[in-house]
Amino acid sequence: MNSVELGKRIKEARLARKMTQADVVGDFITRNMLSQIESGTANPSVKTLTYLAKVLQLPVNYLLPDELETFDDSENAVIKDFEALNKMKNAYKREDYTAAIELALPFSGEDSVIFDEANAVLCRCYLKLAENAASPREGMDFAKKALCCCDKGIFSSREIKTKAIMLSDELAEKL
Repeated sequence: MNSVELGKRIKEARLARKMTQADVVGDFITRNMLSQIESGTANPSVKTLTYLAKVLQLPVNYLLPDELETFDDSENAVIKDFEALNKMKNAYKREDYTAAIELALPFSGEDSVIFDEANAVLCRCYLKLAENAASPREGMDFAKKALCCCDKGIFSSREIKTKAIMLSDELAEKL
């Protein structure tokens, strides 16, 4: 899809929701930038497309080009990372913690674009598995894993760390 078609889709979605350009841009981009995007004179980044899709309540792929090959390799990787993050979060919401962990582990290294989010998901999943473990030993293993990842990234959580420590203490008494 070319930039004119993309701009047309964004403008049509905005008007269909009876939103002004100011309503859409918020603090994320300028109204002038949105105007340029809508007129097809500016190409938004993947991050901006993701933002616009969210505000306009559209699936991101509605705003993506028909052929992802038009993006360079780094942008393709970012798109795939965000798709993986979405799958991770959905698995967590379904309380399928094992699946969420499997999806998050490949992104738990610091070189990943979604490192922070992946570690937050891992931490919460391991804690849930520790709380619902079949045995104290299994619970301890999951609690230790939660402790290992709860301090990583910008979404580190003292609350989860505290819960994991308290749960570890409880389970240690049972052993």
